[in-house]
Amino acid sequence: MGFSQAILVCALVSFHSGACQPYLRLRPSPSDKLPVIDIIEHPDPEYDPREQDLNERTLRKKLGSNFDPNFMSISTPVQVNLSIQDIHPKLRLPGPMPNDIKKLDLSETPYGMRVKIGKKARRKFLQWLWTYTHCPVVYTWKDLGLRFWPRFIKEGNCLNERSCSFPEGMFCKPVKSVTKTFLRWYCQGFLRQKYCTWIPVQYPIISECKCSC
Repeated sequence: MGFSQAILVCALVSFHSGACQPYLRLRPSPSDKLPVIDIIEHPDPEYDPREQDLNERTLRKKLGSNFDPNFMSISTPVQVNLSIQDIHPKLRLPGPMPNDIKKLDLSETPYGMRVKIGKKARRKFLQWLWTYTHCPVVYTWKDLGLRFWPRFIKEGNCLNERSCSFPEGMFCKPVKSVTKTFLRWYCQGFLRQKYCTWIPVQYPIISECKCSC
């Protein structure tokens, strides 16, 4: 019986008799909404990996080059959450100023009136506007639980405490994501005859946010 067939049989048996592994969600469900919604795990510790299943050397070898220390951690990270206060408004923004801001015509109002504005004042206003509408990715460490390895992931979020547009109305939303591969502890079978192993699963992480409707 193939892997996909085993999953289907397991799901059907679970539905009719309550057997097999309940809460059959091996990986985060595909979704246009990020960050990923938390997986509801079955509370029975019978489905947890044992101490011998958590050998770091073995799991590192299994994950191979997919292990990314910038986005995953085996032990509890020192800084669990990167607070919004860490993003200081006076920090220099990454990359060049976007063209849609750089090319703004500030010499004419929406009502057709002509306005004189000096180069220094224009530069300061555009810098302020760029800072105000910039949408940084705020990273926080998240504990995926014992059934993922590594169990800690650095997850991206879009800063949404206020509107990012002037006038207000638009908000920071995810526009790009990267995928990281983790190991997921998966069990199939019945009670003592069940078979458990680590399988690779992909986890999407927000990598870029943009001010949009």
